[in-house]
Amino acid sequence: MTKIFLDSARVESWALPAGCPPVQGVTTNPSLVFQAGLPVTLDTYAGLISAVADHGLAELMVQLPYSQPEQAREWLKVLQPAANARGIQLTIKLPCAPDWEACIDAVRAEQQDVLLTGLSNAVQLLWAQHKGVQYVAPYVGRLANDGRNVWALMEACVAVQAKGPQLLAASIKTPEVLGQLVAVGAAAVTLPPASLIAWCTDALTQSAVKQFDLDIQSSLKIGQH
Repeated sequence: MTKIFLDSARVESWALPAGCPPVQGVTTNPSLVFQAGLPVTLDTYAGLISAVADHGLAELMVQLPYSQPEQAREWLKVLQPAANARGIQLTIKLPCAPDWEACIDAVRAEQQDVLLTGLSNAVQLLWAQHKGVQYVAPYVGRLANDGRNVWALMEACVAVQAKGPQLLAASIKTPEVLGQLVAVGAAAVTLPPASLIAWCTDALTQSAVKQFDLDIQSSLKIGQH
């Protein structure tokens, strides 16, 4: 079953209406934290761990803002115990880029799960597999807008999932794209809460329900005349 992560640092947006599927956790990045009106700081990330736990969610993915290995280790000294204390599965997001390799290695050396974000081609996928990370996150919408062969890359990501890393697809713009990702076997997807809320109902479904109601009322008139 494809896991769903909420793509938002706005805690108030995590409450979803009836009709939405279960959510595994929350994923953020510096841009989302900034958009939520929060500073990209260690205190903010620690607060998000508490908020995820308070909402009854299981996982949090946060992106470190700096590539220096020593700073990464300092942040992990705070984030790992905080997550363990609240029973939250923590994943650290890092850019899928060679100049972040030392940071990736440092985080992995701390026995910490890692997601490489912004993966855009098969060479990067093979590198991520070599680094032993747990997740890769391609931006599906951005790849499509750039004219890339999106589904060849998605299929390649799925093909390596048995031995890792897992595919967490981001930048999903339509429910049809979400359906394709589920069909190819994506391990996880990340969606803004607004998308989940918008897609948990559908005009075609509501039209059918309305027709059922009309036909029920019409059927009750049978035999009354």
